[in-house]
Amino acid sequence: MSAPLFLVESLPTADQLTLGGPEGHHAATVQRLRVGEELLLADGRGGTASAVVTTVGRGSLELDVISRGYVDAAVPRLVVVQGIAKGDRGELAVQAMTEVGVDEIVPWAASRSVAQWRGDRGARAREKWVATAREAAKQARRSWLPVVAGAPDESTATVARRIAGAAATFVLHEEARERLTVVELPAAGEIVLVVGPEGGIAPAELTAFTEAGARPVRLGPSVLRTSTAGVAALSVLATRLGHW
Repeated sequence: MSAPLFLVESLPTADQLTLGGPEGHHAATVQRLRVGEELLLADGRGGTASAVVTTVGRGSLELDVISRGYVDAAVPRLVVVQGIAKGDRGELAVQAMTEVGVDEIVPWAASRSVAQWRGDRGARAREKWVATAREAAKQARRSWLPVVAGAPDESTATVARRIAGAAATFVLHEEARERLTVVELPAAGEIVLVVGPEGGIAPAELTAFTEAGARPVRLGPSVLRTSTAGVAALSVLATRLGHW
């Protein structure tokens, strides 16, 4: 089993480090790491460090850093515009998409989204997505932490402007004729995937996106849930782009 990964604000410049706070508590108290065990540190921006535990404290670890590294960001960059879903479906989507390699998740206030992010409720909902992405990145041993956009969400007009500046955008739509498995992909820049909410993408939204340069595509004969469509599409892209 690979060494567990812990996220830190910045990587140590010295050869010794005290891992405290929530990450130190999780390492010492929850995972119960012991002297001599190795772990990974990541700053969420590509920087990494391998370390070995020298002392276990109450909710903290003393570490010796044994190596440092850097992982380049994936190219092209993969962005998913995720229609806000009710219940925990959005968080399930964020978790799975992070594990398979999404670089940015954009919460989209689609017209058919049952759940609406307004005021404090919206801020709390977005923070849940941020926390979910963070924990999933650690579980997947990712050195790059996905960005969760929005303040707390994005409108259709804002998404359309984002699409206009992307290298390619694909809208997952059950009536599309083109398949994501065969469409031409750019070698660089940003690929945007648009995933609708439970009620689907409204005709006016589809028009706005296609006018901005998006192409409707489908994955296959099945109609997937909003919580699984994004991860399925990312899996196709990761394979075709050689990320996997």
